[in-house]
Formats: sequence, structure tokens, C-alpha cells
Amino acid sequence: MITTEKPVYGISLGTRDALLLASFVLALCLATLTLWVPAYWPVALVEISAFLIGGITLVFGRVPARGTYFPLFALSFMVLWGCFQLITGSTIDRFATERATLQWMTWVAVYYIGVSTLQEESLGKFLRVGVVWFGFALAIEAILQAFLSPGKVFGLFPTGYHDFVMGPIVYHTHFAAFVETILPIALFLALRETRESYTFLGISAVLLTAIVVSASRAGLVIGFAEVVGVLLLSHLQKAKVGRRIRFAASALAGATGVLTLIVGFGTAAARFSSEPLTLGRVQFAASTLHMIAARPWIGWGLGCWPAVYPAFATFDPGAIVNQAHCDWLQWTAEGGLPVGLAMLSLTLWGIRPAIRSIWGIGVLAVLIHASFDYPFSRPAVGAWPILMLSMAAATRQMKNPPATGR
Repeated sequence: MITTEKPVYGISLGTRDALLLASFVLALCLATLTLWVPAYWPVALVEISAFLIGGITLVFGRVPARGTYFPLFALSFMVLWGCFQLITGSTIDRFATERATLQWMTWVAVYYIGVSTLQEESLGKFLRVGVVWFGFALAIEAILQAFLSPGKVFGLFPTGYHDFVMGPIVYHTHFAAFVETILPIALFLALRETRESYTFLGISAVLLTAIVVSASRAGLVIGFAEVVGVLLLSHLQKAKVGRRIRFAASALAGATGVLTLIVGFGTAAARFSSEPLTLGRVQFAASTLHMIAARPWIGWGLGCWPAVYPAFATFDPGAIVNQAHCDWLQWTAEGGLPVGLAMLSLTLWGIRPAIRSIWGIGVLAVLIHASFDYPFSRPAVGAWPILMLSMAAATRQMKNPPATGR
């Protein structure tokens, strides 16, 4: 194939794999920017894009590299289990299960697109850098919006909420989960010996500051744990970069400290001191455990937790409860122990590629965050860690594996 495009990061943007992957990532970025819209079309955007581009990838004969299949099997099991619940009539809400099954199908397509198109490390580098810059732009806008026009997306569109609306992401925990996915990538790039390392160090500080502004308590704890994890893994895997790691840690701490002083830590501190992190979550978890005990093997139906919860509720929070605030328990209640075990096996499988890549630990961070909240309740939010998992899984099989580069 002859291309005339100028190579970027060693790849030609006219190549088939690059075009397929870039098309989906652009659609995912657009879906993220429209998360605030109270309509179905932003959800349909990421779903249709994943199915369409995944189908084209399949038609072109692109197949995942060896050693990357397990997540594809695990995610596909979720889809088949949802279909099984529909066929057997074991779901108590067919529409909810149909929607949830479609969501799992979307993530299957996302993972397939990633591992099938990421055949060259240069393409992976390009994607990581692009995602970090997108996250940086979103974080800057979210910080400015939080102070200049709280509750209004891009300072123009009212959301009906006043506090904790971070850019186009209405729920601050979802924003924190998005940042958790890309923060390790930014910090990893900052530790490379390149001209842009200082730039990525500054971006890392901005991302951490954005989590502070969001006042997501779990996000703050996990975000700073990610920093420690990236620095520690970098030191263990590349012992000779100890001096650079110490400098990066000091510079990041200083820059984040200065930015935090500018934006203020008062709101986040108030949430830590005034609201227990377990408020309501313990009761939701207890009710969900009773739901699991009532149907341990077949579950109540994917997506059916909100419909089942009232029958097991132990207290009235004064608001509609639509999530268990623990994706892990909710998955198990909706799909039974087979679904819970499938997700656990997927997570255990993902530990090795995440740690090996270093920048992939953001996937593990979001899965840990899912123990306290529900970052996987929206297709677009959940698609980011799935995409990063596909990239981490494919890295070992890529051509031209990185030595010390990005």
C-alpha cells in the first residue's frame, strides 16, 4: 500500500489500522464530550461506532495477537450470559437486560478493535500521547468550569446540578475514573528521557489537580496511589533511572502543591471530614449481598439491579437508588456468581500486562475504584479502561517493542 502522508511517531496515518483505531478513538472522545446530554444518542454514538469499526476490522481480517484472547472470551461471556437470561426468561426486566447486554457487546468490540489494530508499537505510542493531550484539555476545561460557571458544561449548557460537574462529565466520580485511566500514561511519558518529558510532568500535575477540584475522595486516594505505583514500578524495572524518578517525584509534588494552593483543597477536605466514605454504601452492599444469596447462580438479569433493589432495601436514603455503588457486587447480583467470577478472572489476567507496561495500571485503578462506586455504568466511561487494557495486552506482541522510548 502506497501512502504519501507524513509519518507521525514512526507510523503513517494513512495506514488501515491507524485509520480504524483513530476513527474509534475520535468517536469515543466525542461521546465523552457529550456525556452531559440527557438523551440516548451519545450512548448510541459510542455503541454504533464500536460495532461499525469492529465489523470493518473483522472484514479486513485483522485478528488479535496471540496471548491477548482471554479478555475477549471473558467479555464475550457477559454477552452470552445476558442472552441466556433473555432466552430463559430469568431476567425480571427484559429491556434493562437487553440494554446491559448491548453495553457489554460494546466493550467486546472496543477490546477487539484495540488488540486487532495495535500491531505496531509506534501506533500505540501515538495513541497514548493523543489520549493524554485529550485528557489534559478536558482537565483544564473542567477546572475552569468548576470556578467560572459551576454546573454549566463548557460554561454554556446547564445540567441541573451545581456542584461537582467536571467538564462534560456530570458525575465527579466518573471524571475521576477517566483521569485515573490516563494519569499513569502521562506520568510514564514524563519519566522518559525525551524533550517532552517536562511537558508531560506538567500535564500529570494538572490531572492530579483536576481530581482535587472534583473532590472525589476515592479518586484522590487512588490517583496519588497511582503516582506511587508508577514511580515504584519504574524504579524496579529500570533501576538506573532512580535519579530521574526522584527528580520527577519532587517536581510533581511541587507543581501539584502549587496548583492545589491556587484552586484550593477546602471542598475535598470538607468531604473527607463531613461525609463518611461508607455513608449509604454499607447498606447498599448488604442489600446487594442478600440479592446475590437469593439468586446466586443465574442472577436477576443484567442491568436489573435498580428494579430489584427496593425489595431488599433496608433504609430510605430519600432519593432514587439506581446503582449499588459497587460495580463488583452489582455485576454478581445481576449475573450471579458466574459473572462475578468472570470479571474477577479478567482482572487477575490483566494484572500482568498492566504492571509490565507500567502505564497500564490505570486499568487496575478503575477496577479498584469500581469497589466503591460505579465507573462502568456508562458505556463511554467504561470504554476507556477497556481500550487501555487492549493496548497493554497488545504491547507484548507488538512489532518494535519499546526499550526506553515512549
